[in-house]
Amino acid sequence: MMKTCLIVDDSAVIRKVARRIFETMNFKVGEAEDGEKALTACNETMPDAILLDWNMPTMDGYDFLRALRKVPGGEKPKVLFCTTENDVGAIARALHAGADEYIMKPFDRDIVTAKLAQVGFHGEADAA
Repeated sequence: MMKTCLIVDDSAVIRKVARRIFETMNFKVGEAEDGEKALTACNETMPDAILLDWNMPTMDGYDFLRALRKVPGGEKPKVLFCTTENDVGAIARALHAGADEYIMKPFDRDIVTAKLAQVGFHGEADAA
């Protein structure tokens, strides 16, 4: 079974970069530009992993995460939240709201691979 990942970010550039990274790791990738659209996507098909931006219009990462963890099956996805500011408070809030790990922007494939390994996705990457 192919693993699935939902990339939630209001930046099309970040979504494109992240999509490329996850696709090299054999994930089937979906995208959403805000928390509201992400929640709709999760209600249709719950992904295995979610790369979640923190600051977004409409519904931010924090509100999305709290809502996600309350829906049936919403405890299943491993959530990696992305943040630009090295803000310990934001990181603590995210982990408290149910994030599994966090990634600082800008990120690259090595960082994503390492964080995914930490939350239990091992060895899915193609030999580069």
